[in-house]
Amino acid sequence: MRKIPLAWLQVSRDRNRLIVAMAGIAFADILMFMQLGFRTALYDSNTQVHRSLRADLVLVSPLARNIVSMTDFPRRRLYQAKSFGGVQSADALYADSREWKNPDTRHNEGILFLGFNPEKSAFNLPGVDRNLDKLKMPDTVLFDEGSRGKYEATIAALQAGQVVPTEMRSRKIKLAGLFMVGASFAADGNVITSDQNFLRLFPERQQSEVSAGLITLEPGVDPVQMQQVLQANLPNDVKVMTLAEFAELEKTYWQNNTPIGFIFSLGTVIGFIVGAVIVYQILSSDVAEHLPEYATLKAMGYGDRYLLSVVFQEALILAILGFIPGLGISTGLYALTRGATNLPLFMTLTRVATVFMLTIGMCLLSGAIATRKLRSADPADIF
Repeated sequence: MRKIPLAWLQVSRDRNRLIVAMAGIAFADILMFMQLGFRTALYDSNTQVHRSLRADLVLVSPLARNIVSMTDFPRRRLYQAKSFGGVQSADALYADSREWKNPDTRHNEGILFLGFNPEKSAFNLPGVDRNLDKLKMPDTVLFDEGSRGKYEATIAALQAGQVVPTEMRSRKIKLAGLFMVGASFAADGNVITSDQNFLRLFPERQQSEVSAGLITLEPGVDPVQMQQVLQANLPNDVKVMTLAEFAELEKTYWQNNTPIGFIFSLGTVIGFIVGAVIVYQILSSDVAEHLPEYATLKAMGYGDRYLLSVVFQEALILAILGFIPGLGISTGLYALTRGATNLPLFMTLTRVATVFMLTIGMCLLSGAIATRKLRSADPADIF
């Protein structure tokens, strides 16, 4: 009897029920995949600028919340930091988010402007390194080709070496090159320019007030130790962070200070619950329908443990069969969403393993609940 694939025979006997169960589990998996994917894309997209910075330490205001809400601090803190032994350079970074005129559509769209001294690149981006001399020209900027929106003609012209004119706050500017970072939930794209051009575009900003300070250390200097030294000696109107901590600041903001991170996490939980309910309905109906047969097996000497294992095997089979189409459809939806939004939405092995384990747990939990009737099956009541 133990050699008979009873669980598989039970699952596959009613093809319509099997298809419904697979569809329900696949739907739950798709929901979990999309919610987890969007949550990761939220964090990754909003920290792309941080991870592209060329710095060992970053000075920010203690009031800074995220890259588009960087409270300024005095530029002289950079000069003070540079006076410490082991600090090679301390450079200013200016950041602000404003609307500009899309060169293709002529509509106003949100964009993040970043400014730095072009004598030295503040970014680990080949596109920026190639175009440093262009940034020294007045009203000249570099455009992020990963920006979200209709910029096809602009990108094609820049790739051909042409200069594309547009406007920002009624001031004419010239797009003279491309770099690649990508859109985020905070901004549709990014524009990089020189510090002087930045100040021309944002006349209300003062050169003496910077958004962040990029600290480069001498070779061999421990960033953590230097971070402690600078934090202990600089005034409390600046906070010294490693590059990883600066990115974590952005992630924490979106995770704790906005509803988006919570919504994506809640969506994952809802997907788990939906799948568990669907599998429970399938298994509960199956147990109720075959309760006389289970009672007969009990009368033949098979214990509750064996009968429960059959139901759990059914749950495991359903989990695997439903996960496969869910994974395939989710991968396609990732590609579709990535093409439409330019968000970094990719299927990863870690996420596949996470959702698979959630699917197994979801189905086993449903199986455990569905076996309550099975435990009470009494052969005497049947016969």
